[in-house]
Amino acid sequence: MAVSSTLSSAARCSLLLIAALTLVLSHGAHAYGGSRAGLSSSFYDNSCPDTRDIVKRVIQDARVTDARIPASLIRLHFHDCFVNGCDGSLLLDDDVYLGIVSEKKAPGNDQSARGFKVVDNIKRALEKACPGIVSCADILTLAAEISVELAGGPSWSVPLGRRDGTKTNIKSAEDLPSPFDPLDILLEKFKNMGLDDTDLVALQGAHTFGRTQCQFTQQECTVGQDEGTLVNLDAATPNVFDNKYYGNLLRGRAPLLSDQVMMSDPRAAATTAPIVRRFSSSQKDFFKNFAASMIKMGNISPLTGRDGEIRKNCRRVNKKPY
Repeated sequence: MAVSSTLSSAARCSLLLIAALTLVLSHGAHAYGGSRAGLSSSFYDNSCPDTRDIVKRVIQDARVTDARIPASLIRLHFHDCFVNGCDGSLLLDDDVYLGIVSEKKAPGNDQSARGFKVVDNIKRALEKACPGIVSCADILTLAAEISVELAGGPSWSVPLGRRDGTKTNIKSAEDLPSPFDPLDILLEKFKNMGLDDTDLVALQGAHTFGRTQCQFTQQECTVGQDEGTLVNLDAATPNVFDNKYYGNLLRGRAPLLSDQVMMSDPRAAATTAPIVRRFSSSQKDFFKNFAASMIKMGNISPLTGRDGEIRKNCRRVNKKPY
């Protein structure tokens, strides 16, 4: 108080302005993540140095009996980050006592989101190695990067340090990007997450591997075919992460409408189509942009510091904080 009383009126105004600006920048850093939000690729170097190796080992074991697991895990990360930010909320089961309604019941997840048992196995292995250290949100982020690498795609340094949310957002989960969305809706949904046209085209490129149910495709299911029958998203190399997906778009052969509109929609010529052509002609360019977009998506509204918690079980919030 004594110091402030000696300041001129102009100086006090300057200090107040600086304080206000600092608050705004701090809020922005929390909202859009990155190193400013406390995320760092070396976050677990001292507290749990084998984190990545443990996650990778569990995924490698899982894909021996289920080739779809890498694609399924990256989809979990995507659907988690687009709801409440990257906070592991998608992993929570119903809890009537806490009023938690699982996001797994949302149309974009129900009967299609999978890989939860693999996440459980990863969490169990990490809790054994370093209890109470690695968040479920970080597990999803690391699992996505490792899954891409194991399938032949790029590897990147994953910013870590997210904490887990303690609530779900079923309303937001019901508005996830849909396989039936037209281009303008897709562009808007990505823009709302701070992601641009290049991010949209790059992240949709995750459909270069994995499978979808025929009920979600443009051709739908053939007569007598069960709606859950699986269709390869990339007929040429369904288990390999490469850029052949974009060649499929150029030839009009994408199973999903939400993929093909990036070439066929009238707006595509001025937005997504040039990027599709660029990625089709250069796998190196695609890989570089995919990694950058994954980091950008993984930085959506992370909980850091004392926000959230480190769940003991990814399916339930803790009864007691660590």
